Amino acid sequence: MTDVTHQINAVRRTVGTRTLEAGEARVLTISQAYDAPLEDVWDACTNAERIPRWFLPISGELRVGGRYQLEGNAGGTVQRCDPPTSFAATWEYGGEVSWIEVRLTAESPERTRFELEHVAHVDDERWREFGPGAVGVGWDLGLLGLASHLAADGTGVRPEEAAAWLGSEEGRGFMTAVSEHWGEASITGGADPDAARAAAARTTAAYTGAPA
Repeated sequence: MTDVTHQINAVRRTVGTRTLEAGEARVLTISQAYDAPLEDVWDACTNAERIPRWFLPISGELRVGGRYQLEGNAGGTVQRCDPPTSFAATWEYGGEVSWIEVRLTAESPERTRFELEHVAHVDDERWREFGPGAVGVGWDLGLLGLASHLAADGTGVRPEEAAAWLGSEEGRGFMTAVSEHWGEASITGGADPDAARAAAARTTAAYTGAPA
């Protein structure tokens, strides 16, 4: 199994805002460096045969202008692709549209930083209730999946193990910890500390079933 503490601490999380034509949007950024070459990480993130091995089954056309659909989750349109360093797409779920951009940077020939930015219009009431962790915890689980997929020793959590692992004590502990980290990132981004931690507690409850 993965070293949960190491995984949690290996991830950088930031929360901010951006003004778009439609108004102010929330910006979540999450990143982690992996011991893998740039081209391998790019392939893991863009190859329809590899994406299900660490994230979710995907269908559609993974090309600029193409539509994609993640099984049981979001779909959207690929808006830009600059191999092997970045791509951008819409993220459409529950009748709402937001935007993601993935950026890859080679830190050395055998080490690559993965960075994902998620930009979304979130109404104030929902933001006060759950804060950034509502989607941030999900992205943390995605980065854990990618770390597991790229691990040379075969350790980590594989998609076929994910459901059982999420219900385990270790899985619930992971989601609790990353939810708290997103709360702290929200505070660093300017949120009221008490409100941000209360929102994180509600997010934790939503993911784990534990009382808020």
